[in-house]
Amino acid sequence: MIASARLYEWAPTLVSAWRRLLEDVAARAKVPLDFAPGGGSLDELWARDDLGCVFMCGYPYALRAERPALLAAPVPSPPRFGDRPVYVSDFIVRAEASYTTLAETFGGRIAYSTEHSQSGYNAARHHLLAYRSPARATLFAEVKGPYVRQRAVIQAVLDDEADVAAIDGYAHELPHRHDPGLAGRLRVVGTPAPAPSPPLVASPTMNADERQRLTNALLDAHRTPALQPVLEDLLLRRFERVRDQDFAALLEQQRAAEAAGYPKLA
Repeated sequence: MIASARLYEWAPTLVSAWRRLLEDVAARAKVPLDFAPGGGSLDELWARDDLGCVFMCGYPYALRAERPALLAAPVPSPPRFGDRPVYVSDFIVRAEASYTTLAETFGGRIAYSTEHSQSGYNAARHHLLAYRSPARATLFAEVKGPYVRQRAVIQAVLDDEADVAAIDGYAHELPHRHDPGLAGRLRVVGTPAPAPSPPLVASPTMNADERQRLTNALLDAHRTPALQPVLEDLLLRRFERVRDQDFAALLEQQRAAEAAGYPKLA
């Protein structure tokens, strides 16, 4: 079975930090895990049947007819996450751009990663519903994408291919510690309501006892002295249990957008 934090490996130091954390979790759980190689499609990663401890975006999880088994979800340490297993999306623009509000970007170009991304698409679309009206059904002159990965979306904004994009707010916090040069080139002009954090999941075919041991090891991570520097490096307080129904809100956002005649960003 494999472990992967590819969803949040936005810098080389993050690759190392996640590996230290997941190696420790696997060792304490006494569950042998191989690490999936970096790069490649997240969709292909999540479609594998040998998931052992893998981060998965909540929206594609909720869309699955047959869902992976939930292990635990992270509680980010930045204050804006309220000490809960939630995250947000950030609408970002270039730091030097003239925009001060999200509404000022309307009429411009918005970029997105994939249509099944919660932070990059579903949450953004739901948030934008409040700005639409019969007189203004289309908010942007151009929708750019899919860029597949959120790091590529950021680059599209920095390269002036797009004026604005929505990205994972927890992942956006990480470069402040691991890639401050990148973080300093971006500015936030809007933030939708919090959503459940992307969970760590395992394939249903994995032994149930092994899954439980991994969950227990994740829940105990913040009580493990050797992991304190790693959790701090990853801007994490701890991991918590999550339930399948916690992700129903993401499908409610989808349905609200579709019912309002806004199935796609525009």
